[in-house]
Amino acid sequence: MFNALHEHEATQWPGEAMPLALDEAAGFLASRRSIRRYLPVPIPAGLLDRLLYLGTCAPSAHNRQPWRFVVLRSHETKARLARSMGDKLRRDRLADNDNPEDIEADVARSFARVTSAPVIVLLCLTMEDMDRYQEQTRNSHEFQMATQSLAMAGQNIMLAAHAAGLASCWMCAPMFCADIVRGVLGLADHWIPQGMLTLGYGSNEGKPFQRKPPHVTTLYLDEAETSLNPQ
Repeated sequence: MFNALHEHEATQWPGEAMPLALDEAAGFLASRRSIRRYLPVPIPAGLLDRLLYLGTCAPSAHNRQPWRFVVLRSHETKARLARSMGDKLRRDRLADNDNPEDIEADVARSFARVTSAPVIVLLCLTMEDMDRYQEQTRNSHEFQMATQSLAMAGQNIMLAAHAAGLASCWMCAPMFCADIVRGVLGLADHWIPQGMLTLGYGSNEGKPFQRKPPHVTTLYLDEAETSLNPQ
C-alpha cells in the first residue's frame, strides 16, 4: 500500500524543504485511526464543547451550516437507542434471509459499540435553511450539499478529537433507521440523522493504516503550466 508520508518527503517544494507545518500536518492526518473500543473514562465537558465548536468551523453549502449535533452520555439513553436500532437491524437482515446466528452477533456487536463509548454524537442535518426549488432534481442536490456539509463538520470533530488524544469512529447506522432514531430521542422532524460518532479514549491502536495508491484514486488530466501568467 502507498505510504503518503514517504511520498511527500520526496516532493520538491519552492523552498529548500517542505514547510514544517505541512510536514507536521501530514503526520497528524495519517496517524488518525477509526477506533471502536474505549476506556471507561469520561470526556471532560469543556473538551467536548470545544470539539463540537470546532465541528462548526467546517465549510458549508451557502454557509447555511445545516449540521445539528445530539450528544448522548448516559448509558440508559445509549442503550435505549441501541436496542431500537438493533431491532431494526434484526428485521432488515431477517428479511434478507441472513443466517440468524450471524444476525444476532451483528446486533450484539452494534449494541456494544454504541453503549461502550463514553460519548455518542449523533450527526443530523436540517434542510430548513437550504434553498428550495420547484424541480425535484435540484432539491435532491441541495440535500446532497447539506449532507456534504455535515460530513465535513463530522470530520472536523474527529480530527479535533485526535488532536486532543481521543479516539473516534463514524457509524452510518442511523441513516438506515432515521425515523426510529428521531422517535427514540424525541428530535424535531427536520433533524435528519445521517450518522453517529463514538468518542472516547481508545483502548487499542486500531487497524493498520492502508490506503490505495494515487494512481488508483487520482487522475491528472493535463500538465502543469510552466507559467501561471501565459501571454
